[in-house]
Amino acid sequence: MKRRPLVGWVFAAPALMVIGVFFGLPVLSALALSLTDFDLYALADAHNLRFVGLHNYLDLLRTPMFWKSLGNTAYFVVLGVPLSIALSLGAAMLLNAPVARFKALFRTALFAPVVTTLVAVAVIWRYLFHTRYGLVNWALGHAGIDPVDWLGDPHWAMPTIILFAVWKNFGYNMVIFLAGLQAIPRDLYEAARIDGASRWKQFLHITLPMLGPVLLVVGVITVSGYFQLFAEPYVMTRGDPLQSTVSVLYFMFEEGFKWWNLGRASAVAFLLFLIILGVTTLMLRHGKRRELV
Repeated sequence: MKRRPLVGWVFAAPALMVIGVFFGLPVLSALALSLTDFDLYALADAHNLRFVGLHNYLDLLRTPMFWKSLGNTAYFVVLGVPLSIALSLGAAMLLNAPVARFKALFRTALFAPVVTTLVAVAVIWRYLFHTRYGLVNWALGHAGIDPVDWLGDPHWAMPTIILFAVWKNFGYNMVIFLAGLQAIPRDLYEAARIDGASRWKQFLHITLPMLGPVLLVVGVITVSGYFQLFAEPYVMTRGDPLQSTVSVLYFMFEEGFKWWNLGRASAVAFLLFLIILGVTTLMLRHGKRRELV
């Protein structure tokens, strides 16, 4: 009996070593880096490296650009997450409908954006929304609507990126929702129809409650993913116009690889980690109160 725990640790040891080397050590190194003023001069000579404690964190809280990037990211999350979840659930319900045909074909087509290369697709979307010869403005012109500077107007740049991110990622959540819908017993819907319940009432009183745990999982995954916005503004706008699409990760990238303030960049990463941890913890506590976990 005493050997069983030892055997378990022996089998788990290779995986734990890989996690420790490729995850644990880098995280600890980044944490240590965030407590220093590591920059381009320290790269040239380690003697220029100084321990500054929490100075990087306190300095970031006094940096207007950090708060602007955090506001842009929050805007992206607040609009993008509900839209992504709603479209994912709607597509999953359409694919799960008994009258739906060619389910495998549509499931593959809707999931395809998830597995496509983000940078390549972002370049295509940038041309689709081009002011002068983009397909979107061409269609609006035929409808009598003046062209819109989608990626050059601060009011439209972030919504355009949100639409792209939702299109790119909603297929992943759709597959999860589809699995959850298929696990709901059909008898519940049959009983509701016999009692005269409309489709809307079936959705409110059967589908949503039964999908509660799935909704919580999808919400946590989507929120944590959308807080890590980077590639979309990097490829499509480079943080412009007027820094309206600078996200926290884009700000971290510029701090680390444009200005070579690697200590500050590491501090940005851990501040973002704390924000994501706080938001997801609140979501899990809310789900626990509703007995979803």
